[in-house]
Amino acid sequence: MATKKTKKKHSKKTQKSNGQNKLLGIIILILIVAFLVFIAYKIVKLIAVPTDTFIIENGSISSEESVTGYVIRDEKIVKGQNYKNGMSQIKTEGEKVAKGENIFRYYGKDEESIKQKITEINEQIQKAISGNTQKFPADISALDNQIQNKIDGINEENDIQKIKEYKRDIDTYITKKSKIAGDLSQAGTYINGLIQEKNKYDEELQKNSEYVVAPMSGVVSYRIDNLEEVLTPIKFESINKKFLDDLNLKTGQIVSSSLEMGKIINNYECYIATVMNSKEAKEAEEGDKIKLRLATQDVVTATIAYKTIQENDVILVFKITECVEKMIDYRKVSFDVIWWEYEGLKVPKSAIIYDNSLSYIVRNRGGYLNKILIKTLKEGENYCIVDNYSAKELQELGYSTAEINNIRKITIYDEIVLNPDLSKVE
Repeated sequence: MATKKTKKKHSKKTQKSNGQNKLLGIIILILIVAFLVFIAYKIVKLIAVPTDTFIIENGSISSEESVTGYVIRDEKIVKGQNYKNGMSQIKTEGEKVAKGENIFRYYGKDEESIKQKITEINEQIQKAISGNTQKFPADISALDNQIQNKIDGINEENDIQKIKEYKRDIDTYITKKSKIAGDLSQAGTYINGLIQEKNKYDEELQKNSEYVVAPMSGVVSYRIDNLEEVLTPIKFESINKKFLDDLNLKTGQIVSSSLEMGKIINNYECYIATVMNSKEAKEAEEGDKIKLRLATQDVVTATIAYKTIQENDVILVFKITECVEKMIDYRKVSFDVIWWEYEGLKVPKSAIIYDNSLSYIVRNRGGYLNKILIKTLKEGENYCIVDNYSAKELQELGYSTAEINNIRKITIYDEIVLNPDLSKVE
């Protein structure tokens, strides 16, 4: 009997264990199925969510055109009678001068011979002073130091104008030194005679020279291309495409320097004439302000001073008041016309959805897609500058206060979807 009871108990335990194992198996099976469904969902979600995205950042867009133009300046050529004699620059290229200042001078007759005689006399004076054993006052020692300093300055200087100034100073110091030595030394009569002879040659040099002065204030230039009286601010009406092409100029070529004449340029303003046929050029008006990027990479503000349309060509003349002196070396230049430029949140046009005259982007956060209303500030060729609507603007669009409070907003570094499919947006 005991054996039968034991068997029955064992049978019940076995049945109970089998039932638990089946339940556990079902639970495990359910968990596996749930896991597989979750994985499948994620895979579908991954496939459904586009991977082609863009991170929003602050940026800028602009409308630009690269063109060539012709520099027009208010400039006056200055030329004397003795231009065949050769010239010596008193004011260097690009130096500012006032009206009436000496700019350069033409060499006089036998100038080289006279200069050589002055040099020889200076050497004789120096030899006479150094050969005298008499002690001189401190003034001469000071002048010797000044002469030596100027000589050292010449050896270290690259600026031609400053070298000329140093040489003039040396001549002045030598003359002063000679006069002091001549008055005090035993050889004074000889030295004074040399000084008088030198002064005579100096006067002859001055007398034979022809000095040319500035007819107006401005900047000195010796770059002459014979277009100074052709491309002028008073002749915009004569400009057309054929006229400019017939000048046969090379872009970026530096105008050659003249050895016979110079000119004074108004350094406060200049003009650039160009031929365009873009939509922006046709819509532009005189007085409009735009930006120009010069070949030097300087970006300057320009005003449209003149506009005319001839057949399909738009003739524009831009006036600039910045970097004028950087344009002196050139007559034909390349530059970029920047019609407009906007800065802000930069978004690709391919990410924008248009629906009932409103614009949206689709933001991706952790695989969840949300459609967000945006305001397009400026549209470029491939990108737009966008922003969020203000509460007042949303009210004007017909949104209620509750709707406005729940509207999502775009922010910098948001990840947005390119070419979005609204059917997949939650």
